[in-house]
Amino acid sequence: MDAKTTKVAIVGGGFAGVACAKRLAGEPGINVELFDRAGYHQFQPLLYQVATAELTFEDIRFDLARLFHGKDAVRVRRAEVVGVDPDAMTLSLDGGETVAADYIVLAAGARPNFFHTPGAAEHAFPLYSVEDARHVRGRIVQLFDDVSAKPELIEDGALTFVIVGGGPTGVETAGALSELVHDVMPHVYPDVPPGAAQVILVDLGHSLLSGFSDEAGSYAARQLQRRGVKLRLGVPVKQVDADQVELGDGTVLKTRLVVWGGGEQAAEIAGAAGLAQGRGGRIDVEPDLTVPGHPKVFALGDLANIPYGDEVLPQLGSVAQQAGRWAGENILLLTKGQPARPFHYRDKGIMAMIGRKAAVAEMGAHRHEIQGRVAFAAWLGVHAELLGNIGAELKAFLAWAEDFYVRPHHRTASLLEPSRIDMPRIDWNQKG
Repeated sequence: MDAKTTKVAIVGGGFAGVACAKRLAGEPGINVELFDRAGYHQFQPLLYQVATAELTFEDIRFDLARLFHGKDAVRVRRAEVVGVDPDAMTLSLDGGETVAADYIVLAAGARPNFFHTPGAAEHAFPLYSVEDARHVRGRIVQLFDDVSAKPELIEDGALTFVIVGGGPTGVETAGALSELVHDVMPHVYPDVPPGAAQVILVDLGHSLLSGFSDEAGSYAARQLQRRGVKLRLGVPVKQVDADQVELGDGTVLKTRLVVWGGGEQAAEIAGAAGLAQGRGGRIDVEPDLTVPGHPKVFALGDLANIPYGDEVLPQLGSVAQQAGRWAGENILLLTKGQPARPFHYRDKGIMAMIGRKAAVAEMGAHRHEIQGRVAFAAWLGVHAELLGNIGAELKAFLAWAEDFYVRPHHRTASLLEPSRIDMPRIDWNQKG
C-alpha cells in the first residue's frame, strides 16, 4: 500500500455507513472498503410498507456497488464481519480473511430485541430487513389463500394479526396492515367473509408512541381505532407460540402471524468487538463519535449510543445519516493531524404515519406538533431527503406518495403476487 494512502474499513451499508463512504469518496489519499453481508442498502423506514404491499421490494433496496459506481476509491465487499480487534485495527470476515485498516467505522445497525419472551424468536416475524418484509407479506397472502379455500380456518386465528409494540414501527405497521386487510383484500379475495380479519396491537405501555407527546399518542390511538385496530395496552406478551399469543393478563389470542416491533438491540458485531456496551447492547461513544480509548474507531447509527446533552440520540435514519457524514469529516481531520470535532445533530424531529392521510410529527428541537395532512407532508419530506442523500432515484418514491395519498385502493392482486415466496405451509391439523 502506498505510504500516503489511508485505508478506512466501514462495517454496514445502512444510512450511517453509506453516508460515511460517500463523504470520503474521491478524497485524495483515502481508500474505503465497505463491508455488508447483503450487498445492498435497505431503506428501513419503509419496510412495513413492503410488508403490507404498498411498495415493492425493489422500491427500497439499493445495490451498494451501483450506488458507488464510478467511485474508484470505494470498494464494496459483500461479506460478513464476524470479529473486530480495535487494538490491532483489524476485521475478521466470515470466510476467514483478516483485514487491516487505519480507521474502522462500525455501522452494522440493529436486530430485534425479543426481551427473552418465550417463543418470540422462533415464531414472531420481525421487521428489520427486506427479507423480513418479504416473509410478512408472504404470510399474509398465504393466510388469505388458505381462508379463501377453507373459511373455517378463521376460527383458528388465520386472519387475526397481532402487532407487538406501540412505538413507530408497531403503529405504522398496524395502520398499514389494517388498511390492507379491510380495504384491499376484500377486492382481491371476495370469497373471504367480510370483516373476518382483525388487527390487534399489544404493548406493555399504557399509551402509544412513548417518545412523543401524550397528545400524539392519543391521536395515534384514535386513528388506529378508526381503522379497526384493537388496542391491548398496559399488558405484556407472556409467550408466543406458532398458533397463539399469551398475554400477561391470561388472555390467549389465536393467531398465525405475530409481527414483532417490540424493540431493537445492536447487531451482534457490537458484542464481538470487545468494546463496552450500554443500553440496547449498543456501543457507548465519545461526543466525536469515536469509541473511548480507541480514537481511530467510530461507532454510528443503531450500533451506538450517541450522547446528546444528558441523554442519547434516538435510533433514527436522520441521526445515522448525519453521524455518518460527520464521522467522514472527522476522519479527514484526523488524517491531517487535526482534532476530531464533537457531533452536532440537526434535529428534524420525530414522526410516524398511522395510515392514509393520517400522520403525526413533532418537528425541530422544540417539538412543535403537527397532525394529519401537514404531518404527512413533513414525513414525506424527511424520507425524500434521506433517499436523496443515499443517491436513490426519487421519481418512483414521489409517484408512490401521490398514488398513496390520492387513490384509496391502488394495491391490486398483481402487486401482491410477488409476495408468494417459498414458505413452509401451515399444517392446520397440528398445534404449531
